[in-house]
Amino acid sequence: MKANRQCGFSLLEILIAFSILALSLGILLKIFSAGVNTAGVAEEYTAAVQIAESLMAQAGVESPLQPSEATGLEHEKYHWQVAVSPFQFTAENLDVTAIPAVLFKVKVTVSWGGDASADDRQVELITLKLANKVL
Repeated sequence: MKANRQCGFSLLEILIAFSILALSLGILLKIFSAGVNTAGVAEEYTAAVQIAESLMAQAGVESPLQPSEATGLEHEKYHWQVAVSPFQFTAENLDVTAIPAVLFKVKVTVSWGGDASADDRQVELITLKLANKVL
């Protein structure tokens, strides 16, 4: 007597295989979408840092360093603020009045976002710059 053997897959095996495939594809799509979102945020931070570095380089070049504040909008997205303030350098055994230069603290803040779906993001750069002392 011959045994009746089936060659192929049962319906239950096919359903389990499709379930595993669907679950795996869902996880892979989430990973790829998270990567795309991260790349977008990194691109925004890169643009903000470039704007901040550009503004910081302009401070003291286009106009003399003096206490001031300026604000503006770049690319209709990035709000920036440049604040220049005197910086008091203190050190022992140093006559600050004899130095022919003045230190200024330059603080550049670039922010963007702020809509209901995302928090306001910002980049802040701070440096010290030298200027000739006005006599």
